[in-house]
Amino acid sequence: MTLLSILLQVAEVVANYAPYAKMGAGLGAGIAVIGAGIGIGRIGASALESIARQPEAVGDIRSNMIVAAALIEGVAFFAIVICLLILFV
Repeated sequence: MTLLSILLQVAEVVANYAPYAKMGAGLGAGIAVIGAGIGIGRIGASALESIARQPEAVGDIRSNMIVAAALIEGVAFFAIVICLLILFV
């Protein structure tokens, strides 16, 4: 077997599974968005509860909340970009 014939066989197998990859990419993007929404919601709820218990620490709690939410958004955005790359390639 030559290298070309092996590559052609691999390409044929990959082409057969392309619809499943696209479905998985769509599901992965949806799960990433749902997970980010849940995470940011929990951060907001915890921050509000912390501010209610210790009003003098508003500045520290707010800045930590914003940093944590930004990190979650970054990871979710990265996951969505990867899923879109799989979807359109």
